[in-house]
Amino acid sequence: MATPLDHLDWDDLKLFLRAVRSKSITGASRLLGVSHSTVSRRLSRLEYAVGAGLFERTRDGLVLTTVGMTVLRRAEEIELGVNSLRSDMSSQSEVSGTVRLATMEGIASLYLASQLTRLTSKYPDLLLELITSPQTVRVARREADLFMSFFKPQGKALVGECIGRFATRLYASPSYLEKCGIPEGKEDLRRHHFVGYIEELVQLEAVRWLEDFIPSPNLAFASNSMIAQMFAASGGAGIVALPEFALRVNTGLVNVLPDLRGHRDVWLSVHQDMANLSRIRVVSRFLKELMTSDEAKLGGRQMWTQAQ
Repeated sequence: MATPLDHLDWDDLKLFLRAVRSKSITGASRLLGVSHSTVSRRLSRLEYAVGAGLFERTRDGLVLTTVGMTVLRRAEEIELGVNSLRSDMSSQSEVSGTVRLATMEGIASLYLASQLTRLTSKYPDLLLELITSPQTVRVARREADLFMSFFKPQGKALVGECIGRFATRLYASPSYLEKCGIPEGKEDLRRHHFVGYIEELVQLEAVRWLEDFIPSPNLAFASNSMIAQMFAASGGAGIVALPEFALRVNTGLVNVLPDLRGHRDVWLSVHQDMANLSRIRVVSRFLKELMTSDEAKLGGRQMWTQAQ
């Protein structure tokens, strides 16, 4: 005897995945180019097929129910199978499709964005999506295909590799140093003003690079944006801790106490089921080679040094 589940439509599962990843019906409708009512109707059809509700609707967006989590897991398995089949059917030399790379705001905007065009020029059928996030991106939930982070993400299904390391240093504008004096040593930092993150908005401990130099900085300006911090310091607000790659933008900042240096490792993570897709391999290889080439190219500055 046939059941509603026998008539389940794969297109409805794809729509369900879009709704989960965008956390809203509106977001799913925008991604798919269909109306809000169409998304709602097809989600209702899927709920009828599985015999239970998939979401709880909250002010913060769609939240999966227990049944929704089960459907998500199976839908992702089907999606992976379809993607793998598509990859198998493609020629070995063909690299096409979409790869979503997630990372932090600073490295995305100030470093990667200008470099990735070299990859897309080589593979014109490859669409690279670069997204920034102030928190951990769940690769296992397909919020991204690749996650480039300043820490090693945890997850049984993740394949993570340390691909490099960047330096962090203290910087200030000449106008600030003229007004407040140049620190002669680490002890002098106690009398200076600083630019840093808003404490209650810090979601990743890895971005606390200012605290590597001074445990309790006297903040004169705070922002959840590293780029905003950089330009505030450029305007004379105080001393700021930045990764060296940020200084690829000419802000007029100068290094304070050159002997002081911190570092963060760079990790690249991918879901184990996606790691062997040709488009994922191409992007992963490019990012690894980029780290290595910049180490040699920048020489004495040593912005990137291969992690041991």
